[in-house]
Amino acid sequence: MRELTLVFQHADFYALNKPAGAPMHANDNEVSVVHQLAEQLGEQLWPVHRLDTPTSGVLLIARNANAAAALSQLFADRAITKTYLAIAAGKPKKKQGWVVGDMVKARRGSWRLTHSKVNPARTQFSSEAIATGYRLYHLHPQTGRTHQLRVALKSLGAPIVGDTRYGGEANTYLHLHAWQLAFTYAHEAFAITAPLPNYGLFADPATKAALAK
Repeated sequence: MRELTLVFQHADFYALNKPAGAPMHANDNEVSVVHQLAEQLGEQLWPVHRLDTPTSGVLLIARNANAAAALSQLFADRAITKTYLAIAAGKPKKKQGWVVGDMVKARRGSWRLTHSKVNPARTQFSSEAIATGYRLYHLHPQTGRTHQLRVALKSLGAPIVGDTRYGGEANTYLHLHAWQLAFTYAHEAFAITAPLPNYGLFADPATKAALAK
C-alpha cells in the first residue's frame, strides 16, 4: 500500500496529495484513502469532499466534526476556488473560454454534455501547447458534477490522456490533477497546491516549464 503524503497541515484539517488510483470508498483491494490516512497518522479523520479514484491532487480531510461541517459547507456554497490541470492530445474546438451545458447519464456509467442549460455544469478553462501534439489545460469548475471535467474536455474534442472511457488515448494514468484549492477558513486565507505527479506527460519538462510561467 502506498504511503500518503501531506502538502499542508492545520489544527483543523489536513491537505493530502491524493495519489492517482487511491479510492474514496473501500473496495476489495484497498481501504478508503481517508481511512488509510487515519491509520497512518493515528487519529480520527472526516472526509470533506471527494476526488474520483483515477484523479490525483489536493484533498481536504478534516480533523474534527466541526471542521468537517464548516469545510463541507464551503464546498456546498462554492466558496472554494478549484484549479485542476489536465493534459489532452489534439486540437480543441476552442483554446479558452467556458464549457456550459446540462449533463445526462449515458451508457455504462458515463455522462454526456447536452446543449440545454436548465441546470448546467459550468467549467472555465484556458490552455497552451506543451509537448508536440498535446496541450495543458487549466480547468476551473464552477459546479461539481460527476465526471464534469472529463466530459468538458471530450466536448471540446480533446479528451484527457488516459481517459479511455471518454475517448482519450490510452495511458496507465488519467492525466487529471487537482492542483490547487483556494479558500478562507476561520478568517484566514489559504491557497494549497499539490505538486505535479512524477509520471507520464506531467513529468515532461515542457509541462513543468509551462506551469512555471
